[in-house]
Amino acid sequence: MNFIENEKYVSEYSLKLFVVLSKAYASVSEAVLKDIRRYGLNPTEFAVLELLYHKGIQPIQKIREKVLLKSNSITYTIDKLEEKKYIERKGCSKDRRVTYVSLTELGKGKMQSIFPSHEEAIKEILKALSEDEKKEAILLLKKIGLGISFHT
Repeated sequence: MNFIENEKYVSEYSLKLFVVLSKAYASVSEAVLKDIRRYGLNPTEFAVLELLYHKGIQPIQKIREKVLLKSNSITYTIDKLEEKKYIERKGCSKDRRVTYVSLTELGKGKMQSIFPSHEEAIKEILKALSEDEKKEAILLLKKIGLGISFHT
């Protein structure tokens, strides 16, 4: 196989991989979204609650970074979760610009009741792969993500 044929071969598989990866992501996302909605939450609310459930009290800025939200979107989400009494805000005594967010007892109870079944739903969604295949997929997807260089 000469260089031009090799480039075409690489290009064909790159495009095919992109299409398959995009379709798989869409299918998995749709299934996860369906599961999250069973609990009366939207994906952003669930992501915030899950972060607080697993990592404990967090500054709003850190939540925004971890959940990948714009500033106005995180404020809206925090407001909604506070209205539902799942979270509470606490000002920082050392820096008035910083506000922490933590789960309330109601929020902890909600996550304790729903997270195990959500975790089972994720396992069910990804059951087509063996544990070894999941490990390999994680490594390969990380390799893709880390290997991207953006040209501007």
